[in-house]
Amino acid sequence: MKVACIVSAAALALGSCATPPTSEVPVTDGNDCAVIAAVAREHYGFNATDRLPPPLWLGDGRGWSPVCDWSRHGLVFPDTYDPHRPYPEEGGALPRDRWVSFRRPKYDGQGATIESSVVWGPLMGEGVRCRVRSGFAGWTVERCEQDWIS
Repeated sequence: MKVACIVSAAALALGSCATPPTSEVPVTDGNDCAVIAAVAREHYGFNATDRLPPPLWLGDGRGWSPVCDWSRHGLVFPDTYDPHRPYPEEGGALPRDRWVSFRRPKYDGQGATIESSVVWGPLMGEGVRCRVRSGFAGWTVERCEQDWIS
């Protein structure tokens, strides 16, 4: 009887763990914000005082849109695009020709890679793919390679 109760409890516990989440939105890895912040600070040179970034555009069109405490990472993004709403038209708060975006980081045994783009003005921008490593001091950028430039 005791064994049957233990087996039943274990089956219930495993069954609840195997139940897929009800939300279709992928879970954000706890490191996503720190990886983005490392690239924003180290590659682009953004900070919370004298080098403020352009509006932030997060989201991959598939539900990934992390919510981050940027001040914890030494950053301030004055404006943020909401990927779940259409882009504001003329007269909206955010200009179409000035933004920085980050794709969802991809993790491996060496750290992470992340794609980012920045647009400084009409036909002025670049896209990069950065290799970021985790260490004692947190996430740091190892290198960034240019994907595109205009």
